[in-house]
Amino acid sequence: MNTVLIKNAKIVNEGIIFEGDVLIENEFIVEIAESISPKKSNCKIIDAEGSYLIPGAIDDQVHFREPGLTHKGDIVSESRAAVAGGITSFIEQPNTIPNAVTQEILEEKYQIAAKTSYANYSFMMGGTNDNLGEILKTNPKNVAGIKLFLGSSTGNMLVDNQEALEKIFSSTKMLIAVHCEDEATIKSNLERYKLQFGEDIPIEFHHLIRSAEACYISSSKAIALAKKTGARLHVFHLSTAKEMELFTNKIPLEEKQITAEVCVHHLWFSDEDYKTKGNFIKWNPAIKTAEDRTALWEALLDDRIDVIATDHAPHTLEEKQQNYLKAPSGGPLVQHAVVAMFEANHQGKISVEKIVEKMCHNPAKIFKIEKRGFIKEGFYADLTIVNPSLPWNVKKENILAKCGWSPFEGYNFKSRITHTFVNGELVYQNFKVKDIPFGKRLLFDR
Repeated sequence: MNTVLIKNAKIVNEGIIFEGDVLIENEFIVEIAESISPKKSNCKIIDAEGSYLIPGAIDDQVHFREPGLTHKGDIVSESRAAVAGGITSFIEQPNTIPNAVTQEILEEKYQIAAKTSYANYSFMMGGTNDNLGEILKTNPKNVAGIKLFLGSSTGNMLVDNQEALEKIFSSTKMLIAVHCEDEATIKSNLERYKLQFGEDIPIEFHHLIRSAEACYISSSKAIALAKKTGARLHVFHLSTAKEMELFTNKIPLEEKQITAEVCVHHLWFSDEDYKTKGNFIKWNPAIKTAEDRTALWEALLDDRIDVIATDHAPHTLEEKQQNYLKAPSGGPLVQHAVVAMFEANHQGKISVEKIVEKMCHNPAKIFKIEKRGFIKEGFYADLTIVNPSLPWNVKKENILAKCGWSPFEGYNFKSRITHTFVNGELVYQNFKVKDIPFGKRLLFDR
């Protein structure tokens, strides 16, 4: 029997921080108390004095690139980076190659992860203009949801047929997650800047090409359609102040039919950072202005935004070093997301309780994930120990994403992930990942 006793931790759960101990037996948390004495001689004891014990973070939006794009990343490399960052469960998106738009292709991804993932996993079923039949076969018990790209994507994944969109929204009871950017607006903006700069558009114009207007047009349409059809809608990676008026904090999360997510990079960077970071902070939707960033923080703290995620989407250094038009959008974030939010805590922007609510509790609630996202007896022991006073520097040697770079490279974080448990196993400790994949397929209480 695997038995671990975590002592003297500042346990963070459901809006409360209290000092105490947590006992793990095999995969589960079996006891939480002010003080627990080890009952077995083989019990491993970890003294977490001065550190926070939080539920493992659940990242509801990642791109781990397997199959088909494994030169950028794969489930092994990116799930290792995730557990090093205190993320114990992830939901991966369907725009791999081939796109996960049939049940057969979707299941192949699960089979890969079953053998290789260090973190718990689920994979979204992708929607297209013509695969409604496949969407309706999706099992709500073991698939996180349906993903629709309402802006540029790879392959056949741009859903731009209004009739097809309405059929998907009205036909499935599963959660529908959407990427919202209006394609026509983006194309028009791009042509305007091409006329001005030719093929050498400066990166500083990315947020004006993939503009606030493009985001608002698309997200407002998706929300209107969800209200019309009664669909359960989750809007990914919001990036603008204007979009915040579309969401409410007037009802409990459990009663919301429309929920919202913000990503770490939109909370951290602004358009001013393009001068120094260039393509390394080129994401879709684009990082926008400091005013937009302030509005996102306000909406996060007043509960119009429900989840903090990463949209982890690695590309090689060579790909990112191309000129603006050729450089792909996206970057690695899973290893640094939790500590970035703890940095915001040090800056007085957000409480530790709120970090846990947005990165652990709420993803579990929104997706109805079974027995994860909380520190409770009987729940899986997916746990992260965070030392808030153990500085470290992000450098190439300690970046675990396969691409080998990070937009946080060179940054000194004040907090450090010291231990990560997945299903009761200590998989990460002080910059070392245990070389056994312990991740399990996420199940859903639906």
